[in-house]
Amino acid sequence: MATDTSQEYDSVIAVCKSLFLKKTKDYGTAWRILRPASITDQIFIKAQRIRTLEEKKVSKVAEDISSEYIGIVNYCVIAMIQLDLGPDETNELEVERVEMLFDTKVTETKELMSAKNHDYGEAWRDMRISSLTDLILMKILRVKQIEDNAGHTLASEGVAANYQDMLNYAVFALIKLGIK
Repeated sequence: MATDTSQEYDSVIAVCKSLFLKKTKDYGTAWRILRPASITDQIFIKAQRIRTLEEKKVSKVAEDISSEYIGIVNYCVIAMIQLDLGPDETNELEVERVEMLFDTKVTETKELMSAKNHDYGEAWRDMRISSLTDLILMKILRVKQIEDNAGHTLASEGVAANYQDMLNYAVFALIKLGIK
C-alpha cells in the first residue's frame, strides 16, 4: 500500500473521529438504542442522498456530499460496535470507551483496506466518486438481504465485512473529495 494512501486514510479518519467524539459528548451514546437494521437504513439514507445530489446537482439542505460520506463512515463504525456489543450491554458508554471501540473498528477496517488495496493495485483512485456511491448502495442492499435472512448466508461474507467495505469506499470518496 502506498504511504500516501495510509496517510490520507488516517487524515480522513481523524476528521470523522473528531465529529464522532464531539457528537458523543453532545448526545451520549443514544445510538446504542438502534437495532442493526436501523443503522443499515441510516447508511442507506445517507448514500441515497449522495446519489440524488450527484444526479440532480442541487441541494436544498445545507449539508454537502462530504458530510454524508463522513456520516457513512461513522454509522459503519456504530454498526460494527453494535454487532460486537449486542443489545444486552448498557446503552450509555463512557467517551473513553467509545473512542477505544472506534479506534479498534477503524484499525481492523484499515487493515482490510491495506490488503485489498495491495491486491487491487489502488484501482479506487481511477474510479469515479459516483461509482463509490453505487458500491456503497449495493453493499447496503446486500446487508439488508442478509438481515432479512436472519444473518444466514450460504456463500457470502457477513454483515461486518460489508460495513467495512462501505466504510472504506466512503473514505476513498472523502480522499478523492480532498477532505483532510
